[in-house]
Amino acid sequence: MNEATASLKESVGRYGVWSGQLRSEDRDGAAERAEAAAEVEQLGYGALWLGGNTAARDAAPLIGATGRIVVGTSIQSIWEHEASEAAASFAELEVSHPGRFVLGLGVSHGPIARGYRRPYSTMVGYLDELDRAGMRSGHRVLAALGPKMLDLSRDRAAGAIPYLVTPEHTAQARERLGEGPLLAPELKVVLDADPDRARATARAYLAMYLKLPNYTKNFLNLGFTEDDVSGGGSDHLIDAVFAWGDEATIRARIDAFHDAGADHVALQLVEEDMSRLPREGWRRLASLLA
Repeated sequence: MNEATASLKESVGRYGVWSGQLRSEDRDGAAERAEAAAEVEQLGYGALWLGGNTAARDAAPLIGATGRIVVGTSIQSIWEHEASEAAASFAELEVSHPGRFVLGLGVSHGPIARGYRRPYSTMVGYLDELDRAGMRSGHRVLAALGPKMLDLSRDRAAGAIPYLVTPEHTAQARERLGEGPLLAPELKVVLDADPDRARATARAYLAMYLKLPNYTKNFLNLGFTEDDVSGGGSDHLIDAVFAWGDEATIRARIDAFHDAGADHVALQLVEEDMSRLPREGWRRLASLLA
């Protein structure tokens, strides 16, 4: 493990918050987002992962509003942002806030990315450009699901930030990565102990992801069936990729990812209304992780 990766592991700690709501260029609500980021830091989380197709400019206000927490993109699409732009933005943040920003990169998905083609070789070329621009591998991580991208995460980055995965995938990823690189899977959490209601909330949110072949292919590789990934997702799939239930059950589901080899788990709260900042939920999560 190189020094930069070791430092990143220590900085992000065991738990982080994954949030699409904190990412916005809209000036309305900027003060509330900054206040929420500061509270997430005070609650003890080690990282804030900005969901969706994000960029360094989305991270900068939150880094400025906090004093310690690491802010990462999860992810910045390589189709939407030039490598030179990414390297320059990183360098700017590194000067003003050393060690506070990590560039999470991904190839996105064919149905939604403009110019999608040869994702693996395009990612290799993108990393080559970052190297030429002077951005060190210890400050970037990859949204890796399959073996080839996991190998890139090990060899050309500080590690992997897999999205929408299971503890079984985490165990396979850890074996592929070895002990050194950061492994920080995302996990969706529904703070509801009622099975019907919790699964309905989860299923409504999962539906958009089941239209994306990168995820459905990964589920099939993990042993799920076509029935599991159709019709909004089977109960079996929902229960595998969401943590829901009482606090002890949710804590056990989070612990399962650490037991499988995760260094850090990025926790995404899923509620019926995904437009608002789930600040009370972040507080509840922090208390059960204490």
